[in-house]
Amino acid sequence: MIRFEPCLHPLGEGGEGAWICHRAGAVLIAAGARSLPLGAIPPVDGDRHHLGVLDGVSVWAVAVGDEGGEPDGHEWVPLRGLYGRVSDHDWVLAGRAAQVIAWDRDHRYCGRCGSVTAPAERERARACTRCGLMAFPRLTPAVIMLVRKDDTVLLGHGRQFPARFFSALAGFVEPGETLEEAVAREVREEVGIEVSDIRYFASQPWPFPHSLMIGFTARWASGEVDPDPQELVEAGWYRADSLPPTPIGGMSIAGWMIQAWLDGILDD
Repeated sequence: MIRFEPCLHPLGEGGEGAWICHRAGAVLIAAGARSLPLGAIPPVDGDRHHLGVLDGVSVWAVAVGDEGGEPDGHEWVPLRGLYGRVSDHDWVLAGRAAQVIAWDRDHRYCGRCGSVTAPAERERARACTRCGLMAFPRLTPAVIMLVRKDDTVLLGHGRQFPARFFSALAGFVEPGETLEEAVAREVREEVGIEVSDIRYFASQPWPFPHSLMIGFTARWASGEVDPDPQELVEAGWYRADSLPPTPIGGMSIAGWMIQAWLDGILDD
């Protein structure tokens, strides 16, 4: 079983490492390869961040400037496009690297007093050199829910999708709100119905840009679907034999939930 242990500092000096080189939302990978680059040094130059140890090998994120090129036999692949080309575990690590790099880039100055920050020694944080404010990697919790009614599920075509593409409803958790309250509120706001029997399904780190997707299932309780035009192009109840274009399976937790429903795993 593959084992990854997050840690701030490498266990030793030198030796082989796995290098996750990021540039402008893309990851460097050898042409035809199906794993992250390995070697004693990174294949391109950039700021380094130690992520942890994967089966005894140090894993590093390397932040490469927008103009950084690639060595012969390598190519830059967008993070989304990397899914399926490397293992799921490597893809999750590439997403972790993207989030650490973005956090480090966006917190070079203090958000309270504007002074320069510096890396903390004992934890992954940047500390203000003047007032001491600590800035940790940002993580934004979001709920995503598959609502069921009899033999149908509720799916919506969000305005963020350029093509006609449907998925489970989702939204960010508000301050002071439980996850279950967020599920009920988001469904109410987006389609105007009430839900019950809210149950946890699974969670997924989502690096676009720094979310934690927390999946739930729920049951329709009352109300008629009335899509919020600011959020949704359309929404409705769909049976298994009449699904619109959806992310069944695939890289997102929405697809996992829909597939679980199709497989009967969600049946009570």
